[in-house]
Amino acid sequence: MTAATHSSLFPQVPDSADAVLDGLDPEQREVATALRGPVCVLAGAGTGKTRAITHRIAYGVRAGILQPTTVLAVTFTNRAAGEMRGRLRQLGAAGVQARTFHSAALRQLQYFWPKAIGGALPRIVDRKIQLVADAAAACRIRLDRGELRDVTAEIEWSKVTQTVPDDYAPAAAKAGRETPRDPAEIAQLYLAYEELKRGRGVIDFEDVLLLTVGVLQDRQDVAQQVRAQYQHFVVDEYQDVSPLQQRLLDLWLGDRDDLCVVGDASQTIYSFTGATPDHLLDFRLRHPGATVVKLVRDYRSTPQVVHLANGLLAQARGRAADHRLELLSQRPAGTEPGYTEYPDEPAEAEGAARRIRELIDSGVRPAEIAVLFRTNSQSEIYEQALADAGVPYQLRGAERFFDRPEVRRAGTALRAAARFGGNDALLDDTVDLPSQVRAVLSGEGWTTEPPAGSGAVRERWESLAALVNLAQDFAAAKPGATLGDLVAELDERTAAQHAPTVQGVTLASLHSAKGLEWDAVFLVGLAEGMMPITYAKTDEQIEEERRLLYVGVTRARERLHLSWSLARSPGGRASRRPSRFLDGLRPGSVGAGGRVAAGGAGGVEHGRAGLTSRSALAPAPRRTQRAPARCKVCGRTLTDAGEMKLMRCEDCPSDMDEGVYERLRDWRAVQAGLSGQPAYCVFTDKTLMAIAENVPEDERELVRIPGVGARKLTRYGADVLAICAGQEVDGPDGDD
Repeated sequence: MTAATHSSLFPQVPDSADAVLDGLDPEQREVATALRGPVCVLAGAGTGKTRAITHRIAYGVRAGILQPTTVLAVTFTNRAAGEMRGRLRQLGAAGVQARTFHSAALRQLQYFWPKAIGGALPRIVDRKIQLVADAAAACRIRLDRGELRDVTAEIEWSKVTQTVPDDYAPAAAKAGRETPRDPAEIAQLYLAYEELKRGRGVIDFEDVLLLTVGVLQDRQDVAQQVRAQYQHFVVDEYQDVSPLQQRLLDLWLGDRDDLCVVGDASQTIYSFTGATPDHLLDFRLRHPGATVVKLVRDYRSTPQVVHLANGLLAQARGRAADHRLELLSQRPAGTEPGYTEYPDEPAEAEGAARRIRELIDSGVRPAEIAVLFRTNSQSEIYEQALADAGVPYQLRGAERFFDRPEVRRAGTALRAAARFGGNDALLDDTVDLPSQVRAVLSGEGWTTEPPAGSGAVRERWESLAALVNLAQDFAAAKPGATLGDLVAELDERTAAQHAPTVQGVTLASLHSAKGLEWDAVFLVGLAEGMMPITYAKTDEQIEEERRLLYVGVTRARERLHLSWSLARSPGGRASRRPSRFLDGLRPGSVGAGGRVAAGGAGGVEHGRAGLTSRSALAPAPRRTQRAPARCKVCGRTLTDAGEMKLMRCEDCPSDMDEGVYERLRDWRAVQAGLSGQPAYCVFTDKTLMAIAENVPEDERELVRIPGVGARKLTRYGADVLAICAGQEVDGPDGDD
């Protein structure tokens, strides 16, 4: 979560310009008071860069030096822009425009299009991949789903780097891009795509920037009007600027230099989209008189986490590494990062879920925990493991909080209650604002206790619970606040997309975790081939993978756990090794210079799956190789996870007890209904088939079946064994 949402309190607006500067450290204060001329802020992870630049804007506005309507702050995500608007509002600087590059450009394009071009702005396509598919069909080129996605990415890269179709092949070669098809074919597809767009009268996301640049270049009257409106610019995450975005920024500025940029070359992780840190690293060359401030005091992470982050960058190479910032933790000492090796990916997921369950049981809120992985495809196994452990979770990248149907309905209900609450029987027994909100939202599905499981029902409850918690914090910060006051606050937050905290462990890719932070972070899948990813070949690509891991490490405030597995599936060959980036950092490993990492308490911990007793918690011996799983019918080596659960090929004869299988399915449906979660969260079909084929007689035989872990054995073991024995299972009310 962001620093802004970590605390849902409502701070008082500073009563003066000088009060805005209270609490800033010396370097942050330098940023806040440097209001004229070019300013470059080199800000390491967790050093309070957003705090520094929002206080800078607010101080300028409150001191009367900057007019709020003449300031444009740009960043790269709607979430970051929403957070910036929320902070500025809390500092008394409402009215400042904080937008993404695309949002700011689209606003200008919509306004000036009738004057500069004439007519209405063309429709923006939601998904360009269908257009790419149509272009491929027109060119008679067959693309599978993966190639469609990759070619679409190449077209996007071409446009943000201002590369036209005829120049694609040499530009891709110069950039060292590994093209998904022959460059000449991609150039042909790119040209056909552009012609198809023109024929249909539509534009895409990148066209918004390109057309805005074109209008500002061709129409000096429009450019002068924009420059008269915006006179002071702030650019966050400047290391991620593409050539096209830099061109747009130059046109906004004209011959002026009232520009403040903020970035960290060590967090450049989007070069595949055309982003480059060169604009940040060359800022002083372009602006010789620039004020440069370095923020290195890390307020986010413990010294142990910061030490690991610094160690990662100490091994880096290249231009970005030459400008790395050495972080200095400002927090008390914490625990050492943990390292765990597992025999296979399911064991790794179960191990992470088990540790997360322990953290939650010890008092850590689920919203303060994250599981971060390299690719989105790794998510599913952790979703299943967390569901099995009874842990609520949320997927990063899902729809925005205020766009969720249940949140919109809740807002409507609260608005109606604020207006006509005197006639609402639900509010008869309420005594304060939080109780009023709880009463209203109870009609929308909120209950004092969360539903079991982690499906859609739980996600809806978590959204409503976030509103209940927001009401409690709002009432505590503003005694005497009414339901109408809360509704006004929600309206402002909706406009700013400043969402409250949703309770649930976050599952996210490392890329989508950028800009977020949690108390406890689990970095999973840290094996060669995944970190760095197997298609990272060049030195530049490898270094970007290292920076991606650095971003993951620096998301953790207090607890950090790193893990990897030796094989993909149970029974698979244990051929993997830990990521090279951990060499010399994890206890007992040797670094590039031959240095052996010092051993921490316990050293590297080896994980294991299927814990069924307290004695099983003892450290497991390191496994260097594991016999391959073979079909019990034909003897073929199994690689599919579903087949390995059954221990046979999908099309080999089954000796399954059909009666047991049907009874298990009926029982599972009842359990799923009681817990409010999908049936597969109880047991998957493959696990039920494996149970019905093996018909276990005791817990020891049952727990050996893949998909039956320690927690499910405790929760469902007695029922399953009873069904296998042909016995009746008590119903939910105790009736047979």
